[in-house]
Amino acid sequence: MKSLDSDKKAGKSGAVEETTANDNNGFFKDNAKIDFSNVKVEPLFEEEVDFDTFSKSDFRAVKVKECVAVPKSKKLLQFTLDDGTGTDRTILSGIHSYYEPEELVGKTLIAITNLPPRKMMGIESCGMLLSAVNNLKDSEDEELHLLMVDNHIPAGAKLY
Repeated sequence: MKSLDSDKKAGKSGAVEETTANDNNGFFKDNAKIDFSNVKVEPLFEEEVDFDTFSKSDFRAVKVKECVAVPKSKKLLQFTLDDGTGTDRTILSGIHSYYEPEELVGKTLIAITNLPPRKMMGIESCGMLLSAVNNLKDSEDEELHLLMVDNHIPAGAKLY
């Protein structure tokens, strides 16, 4: 599955509200206009996590400076991110079947930044991008949507 706007690029005439929704991967689209009736939601975890454990995770807004497909990989995208530190951060994510690299440049995403670095395809990935994942009812097909936030949120903003 591709992202919501992969086949609805700009150039489509219509209302300003409709164009804004398409340009933002549905970010500004009213939930009443989206059909969630065929979505299967996983059950919540029963195990609780105490606040001290949760607070050790460092969630940050990151701006996508560059995104490219990793050579010799069908799944991996390599992101060059502004995390607010002044040093670029590289994160690899296996989401190429859901997104094309060029549609993510300039977006503001959410990452967990204090995971230990992990090498994939010889490239060190320093963090993980957060996504919402669900299956469709009566299907093994999976949908994945990167968590994107308003571009007014600066790179490096901490999430609580």
